[in-house]
Amino acid sequence: MKHMLFFICILCIASCKIFSQTPGKSSANWKLVWSDEFNYNGLPDSAKWSYDTGGSGWGNNELQYYTQGDTNNAAVHNGLLNVTARKNLKENKKYTSARLVTNKGDPLAIGWTYGKIEVSAKLPAGRGLWPAIWMLPTDWKYGAWPKSGEIDIMEHVGFKKDSVFFSIHTESIDQTKGIKINDPYNSFHVYAIEWDQQQINFLLDDSLVFRYSNSGHGHKEWPFDKRFHLLLNMAIGGNWGGQQGVDDTIFPATMLIDYVRVYQKK
Repeated sequence: MKHMLFFICILCIASCKIFSQTPGKSSANWKLVWSDEFNYNGLPDSAKWSYDTGGSGWGNNELQYYTQGDTNNAAVHNGLLNVTARKNLKENKKYTSARLVTNKGDPLAIGWTYGKIEVSAKLPAGRGLWPAIWMLPTDWKYGAWPKSGEIDIMEHVGFKKDSVFFSIHTESIDQTKGIKINDPYNSFHVYAIEWDQQQINFLLDDSLVFRYSNSGHGHKEWPFDKRFHLLLNMAIGGNWGGQQGVDDTIFPATMLIDYVRVYQKK
């Protein structure tokens, strides 16, 4: 989701049945260490979530202003987190939206090294939307982006209908896998990674769709031995999301999140 995502060196569109393996599918392998089931109403739980705010373009020439604690853009009701983009002028930006971050004031959410992170989500449809479920380093030990790495658990750009993307960004590697997905707009799907010292497996509904392995060549290719935290956001336009413009008839547009769960190996 971060900067320069148009510099993708691997991009495939394939069937989501390309892999049949289901690494770590058994819950017996995992211990739940953090979650939000969104069984409440109002703003996202402030003990678990904080916000990135502003309208800087976020390195991608994005068009939205990210608000803080505004139920127009981030709200929980009926057991679901709603991350909503609206056509609403703020700070010279044409749109408002939200970018939620696992709360760095919470020792349980400040970041995880290795584990399984899964998010059940229903995506919005519409040209110009760019929803994402992704991870950034908590401590930036290897330097500024992309040196300390980025893990994109799921990205969708509205002009690529019925497709989702999974990406890795490091100082010397950019890899993205795109696949076709059945009914991302009307059904919930579970987007997940399983991450250890050797590899990061990307899962869609418990099926392996992409794997990035530790080459052993050091942090320029594998900065993923440090803590990472989770982000949920809805961007508008930008270098990738806005390649075919923005359809202003689609707003408000909402990404629905049923749950977020973080596990670590027993």
